[in-house]
Amino acid sequence: MPKQVIVTGGLGRSGRWIADHLADEGWRVVCVDQHHPGWEIDARDNLDFRAADLTDRGQALDLLADLDPDAVVHWAALPSPTRHAGGRVFETNVLAAYNVLVGAGRAGARVAWASSESAYGYAFAEEKRPPDRLPIREAHALRPEDPYGTSKVVGEEVGKMVARRFGVPVAAVRPSWIQYPGEYECVDAREDLTAGAGNFWSYVDVRDVATLVAAALEADFSGHEPFHAAAADNYLTMPIEDALRECFGELPDDCNVSGDDAALSVGKAEEVLDWEPDHSWRDAADEAVEGPELVRGK
Repeated sequence: MPKQVIVTGGLGRSGRWIADHLADEGWRVVCVDQHHPGWEIDARDNLDFRAADLTDRGQALDLLADLDPDAVVHWAALPSPTRHAGGRVFETNVLAAYNVLVGAGRAGARVAWASSESAYGYAFAEEKRPPDRLPIREAHALRPEDPYGTSKVVGEEVGKMVARRFGVPVAAVRPSWIQYPGEYECVDAREDLTAGAGNFWSYVDVRDVATLVAAALEADFSGHEPFHAAAADNYLTMPIEDALRECFGELPDDCNVSGDDAALSVGKAEEVLDWEPDHSWRDAADEAVEGPELVRGK
């Protein structure tokens, strides 16, 4: 019998790619989202749907107890501090993370969930500033000043609690700016160098996010561990050190990046998860790839 995984936010833009990839890998995937696509739909193989408000503890815990999954990918969230009132962003993300991760822990399920590079505090900072050091590694201080990044820091603390209390491995995936084959918004963003300085011109292909999540569900590690999901290069057409000097006037004292190097290190994911990114803007920006069809014809 194939192992079962719940993917929350599985009908979202990046969640669809994760759910589709896990189904391809042989998992029985249950997508949980706010709305059910309808019983009359023709879903792809190895995939089912449930609807739930994951900020409602009763619904979330009841669903997880009923399905009793082997693994949980918690990808549902409000993904920005600028699209909703700040309090709504914070409360939604924290409540959903608590409910889903605790429910996963009670089920003895492995967890991979969507934290964010925003947890470092640079992306939505009022005043752009250079990082303490480059490349940024997962041990870098978390200093957000916005409700979204702060919700991710709180979520990681929940993940640590769940790992301690229930003894399940919890991977906090910190994706960079997610790009889609043939729709690389970061390429156009080069025109405003300062706008990209909040994450130091980092990005990641959605397909690499999906393979990292899959690797996190299979890898041998314990406790709560954060991992960067990022491309191996930056999206600039100028050396990153020149961009740093232009935006900040200087380089960090501890700077070990140059040329097209990425600001986010993926060394930990390579070492622990045996994962590395496969895609770069150089090939994927104009790549024609058919996206996932969780519902046939959609």
